[in-house]
Amino acid sequence: MAGLQKVTSDLPDVCPMTAAPPDQPGSVEVLAPGVTVARSELRYSFVRAAGPGGQAVNKVSSACQLRVPVTAIQGLRPTAAARLRRRAGQRLTRGDEILIHARTHRSQLDNRRACLQRLRELVVASLPEPVPRKVVKPTRAMIRRQREAKKRLAEKKRRRREGRGDWE
Repeated sequence: MAGLQKVTSDLPDVCPMTAAPPDQPGSVEVLAPGVTVARSELRYSFVRAAGPGGQAVNKVSSACQLRVPVTAIQGLRPTAAARLRRRAGQRLTRGDEILIHARTHRSQLDNRRACLQRLRELVVASLPEPVPRKVVKPTRAMIRRQREAKKRLAEKKRRRREGRGDWE
């Protein structure tokens, strides 16, 4: 992307969202009940955001990009992981990573939180199994209404062919 420049993170040694060291062994981020990801697998990068921002817009790298490998998310059933990949759409890279952008806030911390929240929403949405559609027999009334509608349409077309009549 033109205009975006990758910059290293100046975040503190303690994760401000949980007040825990970010890469400490056993340090995990809970995405949903029973679904976690190791913080060491969450890769944040900060780039310059586009749009208005006054004098600081070209100086401050506040837009956040979060990359997380789908395989690093623990607690997902294989079917849920497949749904997650489908739901991610264009956010899924060729390397099987989910790439999430956030540039709505003016601070790195808020954009970082927004990225993590979007990841959580994506994971939560992919957890429930889809309810299979129940095949039902059409009712007599439904069949009658379909036939009547078909007759009305046929009558309208017949009148058009004759070159006179109602154009409804």
